[in-house]
This record gives sequence, C-alpha cells and structure tokens, in this order.
Amino acid sequence: MADQKKQVPLRLSKRLYDDLAAWAEEDFRSLNGQIEFLLTECVRRRKGTASAGKEREDP
Repeated sequence: MADQKKQVPLRLSKRLYDDLAAWAEEDFRSLNGQIEFLLTECVRRRKGTASAGKEREDP
C-alpha cells in the first residue's frame, strides 16, 4: 500500500507561524513542507540514524 499521510491539526502562535513561513519561502518549500521537513530532521537526529523519514528528502 502507498505511503499514507495523516492530517494533524496544529496551532501555532502568530510569531512562530510567520517565522516558519518566511523560512519556508527562503527554502522554496510550502509551509506544510517546511514543517514536515523540520520534524523529519528532528526525528532523524533523535534516532541517531540517517534512515528515519527517508521517504521525504526532497523539498
């Protein structure tokens, strides 16, 4: 079966939203893509492997 993505409601402060949106624009990603990228990197580092979240490497 294909990789299914889950939807998660997320509440952010206006300041955090604006900072993430600006960062996403700098990296040529959507805000959703930037959040997913950052979370994937955090999980990868926490696990101490380069294979965590391998399905989402591209911007």
